[in-house]
Amino acid sequence: MSAIEKRRERERAQRHQLIIAAARELAEAEGWDAVTTRRLAERVEYSQPVLYSHFSGKDAIVRAVALDGFVELSTHLRRARLANPEPPHALRATGRAYLAFAAERPALYQAMFVMPTDVKFAHAETPPPLRACFEEFVSCFRPDNARRELFAEVVWSALHGTAVLADSGRIPPEGQEERLDLLVTRFADAPG
Repeated sequence: MSAIEKRRERERAQRHQLIIAAARELAEAEGWDAVTTRRLAERVEYSQPVLYSHFSGKDAIVRAVALDGFVELSTHLRRARLANPEPPHALRATGRAYLAFAAERPALYQAMFVMPTDVKFAHAETPPPLRACFEEFVSCFRPDNARRELFAEVVWSALHGTAVLADSGRIPPEGQEERLDLLVTRFADAPG
């Protein structure tokens, strides 16, 4: 590959990331309804055809934002788990980190878990960043627990429900710690 081709490839990757960052910023500021290719083109100062050369449409942009979010989330969860390595403490810290992530980044969380995308969960085609998030939950349970993946799914599902219901105001946020305590108590040392 020539130096010119390498430069073009680098510039294309930078444009790609710029579009993703702009979509995320716009969604966080005004909601996902505000994210249109016209608005993004204006924000990144490229034409709509340039945007379409990177993404087929809004769904593809949301997917890219979601995948970036899974990378961030897995790092966030890993940091919390490693700071509290024993299973009951690891689960509490990871659950707390998950709920904080969802609350602090609502538009990103929506892209990752609420908005329709073609990102496959629990499937052979599940992207590596999403698998890494799941592994952080699995790692909160003792290795000899034969049902640790099942427990991880149930805990993640409960945390997701808690995050979505709290974000929509359907459950009060002041009960988060008690809900998390219940999950940890029921699952952290449950027999496998």
